[in-house]
Amino acid sequence: MKRILIYMWAITLLFILPLFAQSVTKVGTTAASFLNIDVGAEAVGMGGAYVAVASDVTSMYWNSAGIARLPKSQAMFSHTKWIADVTFNYAGVALALGNLGTLGANATFITMDDMERTTIMEPNGTGEMFSAGSYAFGLTYARNLTDRFSMGMNFKYVNEEIYHSHAQGIALDIGTLFTTQFHGLTIGMNISNFGTKMQMTGRDMLIQSDIEPLLHGNNPNINANLATDKYDMPLMFRVGVSMDVMKGAANSNLILAVDALHPNDDVESVNVGGQYIFNNMFALRAGYNSLFAGEDSEIGLSLGAGFTYNVMNQAELIIDFAYVDFGVLNNIQKFTLGISF
Repeated sequence: MKRILIYMWAITLLFILPLFAQSVTKVGTTAASFLNIDVGAEAVGMGGAYVAVASDVTSMYWNSAGIARLPKSQAMFSHTKWIADVTFNYAGVALALGNLGTLGANATFITMDDMERTTIMEPNGTGEMFSAGSYAFGLTYARNLTDRFSMGMNFKYVNEEIYHSHAQGIALDIGTLFTTQFHGLTIGMNISNFGTKMQMTGRDMLIQSDIEPLLHGNNPNINANLATDKYDMPLMFRVGVSMDVMKGAANSNLILAVDALHPNDDVESVNVGGQYIFNNMFALRAGYNSLFAGEDSEIGLSLGAGFTYNVMNQAELIIDFAYVDFGVLNNIQKFTLGISF
């Protein structure tokens, strides 16, 4: 057991040590930051150390190669009451097509209550309400190229909107999974949100301007359009390892995982986690995210539990829950409901 754990850490350190050469943070420099909100109660309960585990429909977020290893087709819905009264929802379905691979579809939504519009002249509100939100729709294809190596791609459309303006773009995720011959040690890698820049446009950008205010008699109401900047999407590179250190034990599995994260809009960090599964029915999970990210990160302990119920040997009902400590932002709870068929 000790040799296995030492081997896992040694491989992970080979990947993560080069990541800490850069200490400059670029927080808030990308658009569509909601794409980096962790998906699924199983993965979140493990502290986000999931790129090499990737064992359910939420793999389309963590590592698109993961759905190729689903034994059955699966559908899943995840709900999160996010911070600041924001609601975060994810839904996905993956259809196992045998030797043809696995085809999936997913949707991510950020929603919030309508807000009252304010202006400089009316800071207490105009009485007019407006909405804001973000969403992404994705199509995924994954396949087992060998009995040990899997690869997948997720193509998605991304949109953010507020009032009468919006920004949109397209992006691609690419992931791989490789199971080694060393006691089932699995290595996973995934690149997320490699895509176009996003720019806010819409009728809210239309204004009236006086191009020469010092000129007497000049027309002060010339139609103009505010030019907004273009921003990259939050590119993320994940690499990690996982292993079932109790593989072969009767009715028990203990999966340990470590992920290293390299984002283009934040500092590098490490996620660690694990889950204990009894009789393929009950699961307990724990993890820690954003290790080594500094004092300003969202470092926090995560806990989770899951239950899988076999329905007449035809389908499996999956219920998962996760709790995450966000420090000064209190905590969040994530619920996931799924079915395998």
